[in-house]
Parts: sequence; C-alpha cells; structure tokens
Amino acid sequence: MGLYNVFKIAGSALSAQSVRLNTVSSNLANANTVSSTPEEVYRARQPVFASVLSSVDGGPASVGVQVAGIVESTAEPQREYQPGNPLADANGYVYKSNVNPVEEMANMISASRSYQNSVEVLNTSKELLLKTLTLGR
Repeated sequence: MGLYNVFKIAGSALSAQSVRLNTVSSNLANANTVSSTPEEVYRARQPVFASVLSSVDGGPASVGVQVAGIVESTAEPQREYQPGNPLADANGYVYKSNVNPVEEMANMISASRSYQNSVEVLNTSKELLLKTLTLGR
C-alpha cells in the first residue's frame, strides 16, 4: 500500500464520519417532536458503514469506508396522554420520537473523535511525505 492510499482511506473516513455527525444532529433536532400516529412520528436514524476494497486493472488495492445506507430505528415510539395537545388522536394520545438524546450525544462524541483521528492521520501522513522529500538534501 502506497502512502497516497493513506490519504484516500482517511478521506473516506472523514466523509463517513461527516454523514454520521449529520445523522446525529438530525436525530437530536427531532428528539422532542410529536405526532398523532405512530407511523408519522420521527424515528431515530443511523448510518450503516461498509468497508471498500477494490483493485483497478490489477493495480494496487484501494481501501476505505463508505456509507452503505441509513436505517431507521424499529423501536416503538413513546405514547403519552396529552388530551389538550392539538396533535392528540381521538383517545388523547400523542406519539413521541424514539430518539434517546443521551445515546445520540455519546454517538456524537464518538463520531467527533473519529473525525479528529482521521484529520490527525492526514496531517501525520503529510508531514511524513514532506520529510521523505527532504531526505535527499
């Protein structure tokens, strides 16, 4: 694996963690939303990552990570009795999002640290490449 592949790998990790951070922010923004039916309520979303290994024309393999998709949580939304709420159904219930803010904050910290680590990999690789270029002086 060449040094330039490190840039591709770290770049794909940055892109994947960016999607993860955007998903977490969307979940947190919708954590307190309510709806009149369980089908319409916002459900937590999570990105699914897949590793990539490809070789073009018998050349060196390129590796990285990609977002395979974003899945919705299958957990049941919370049902709360609020007869005065304008979104309440005929029985007086509203359905709250199944987003757990504590889990989302932990997920955000993890994604942020992974993003920072990928940036450090890029910076270290750049420094090593520049030092390699100055060896001949």
